[in-house]
Amino acid sequence: MLPTTYLVPAGQRRERTDKVLAAAFPLHSRVAFQRALEAGLVKVDGRVVAQSDAVQGGQTIEFSLPAAKPAELRAVAIPLDVIFEDQHLIVLNKPAGMVVHPGVGTGEDTLVHALLAHCAGGLSGVGGVERPGIVHRIDKETTGLIVVAKHDAAHRALADQFAQRSLRKEYVALVAGVPAALSGRIDRGIARHPVHRHRMTTGEGGRPALTDWTVVEKFGTAATLLRCRIHTGRTHQIRVHLKSIGHPILGDAVYGWKPAGGLSVPRVMLHAEHLVFSHPISAQVLDLRAPLPEDFLAVRQQLGGLSPRG
Repeated sequence: MLPTTYLVPAGQRRERTDKVLAAAFPLHSRVAFQRALEAGLVKVDGRVVAQSDAVQGGQTIEFSLPAAKPAELRAVAIPLDVIFEDQHLIVLNKPAGMVVHPGVGTGEDTLVHALLAHCAGGLSGVGGVERPGIVHRIDKETTGLIVVAKHDAAHRALADQFAQRSLRKEYVALVAGVPAALSGRIDRGIARHPVHRHRMTTGEGGRPALTDWTVVEKFGTAATLLRCRIHTGRTHQIRVHLKSIGHPILGDAVYGWKPAGGLSVPRVMLHAEHLVFSHPISAQVLDLRAPLPEDFLAVRQQLGGLSPRG
């Protein structure tokens, strides 16, 4: 990129160069300016400065940002269902079976591989690497909305919203049985299972977790469609919480579901359907929904044929 010139305002007290630049150019992170300083791409009054150097009012800073390093992963052209996209972020409707992050045992079919191809040339880099900024995760078998940042500033702002729980996240789930009430709240900590390390469990010592649920539709005594709003983002939170009240999600054998009644269930029947958050740059409120996938609708249709609706 061409060098950018910045005149430090008169009266600015003496402060580190990276801190002054991060305050003046909020679309770039302080870490990005630290990388520029390390690369010798920052001059003050015509002289290259070190990362520890400070500036004050009246001095002129000239800087360039180093190009993001190419991702080590290969971009793979995989079709994506885009719900919203601009130069700052992308919101996708993730299909069942797609893993979000590459890891041990995964192939080149993860969401990150697909995003590297979809966003080719549109990623300014997160953490100095040309890669999408995954803000949160949803399980492999779970479908629905997932938010991804395209640059550092968007990633930080979105991560803050998730950390501060200032956004609204709602899922729909088909669960076994029918709750006694029409709505409820599950306030139970979640921790790693002491024996089965791939599972989570509720109990003492777990991290705080809060889920609100509401009955949407009943299918006799066989199953219920619930809408769940999560106020925290623990691993397997909805799956663990619903199991803890005796209503495991259909298809979720890990958390207690058992096949019954000739019902064909291809996966865990959980869908991230509704997300409301503030745009990380413009602060515009984004109210986004992902339609129920075909396999979810098919199971719902089976349930409607197996038993009368309550």
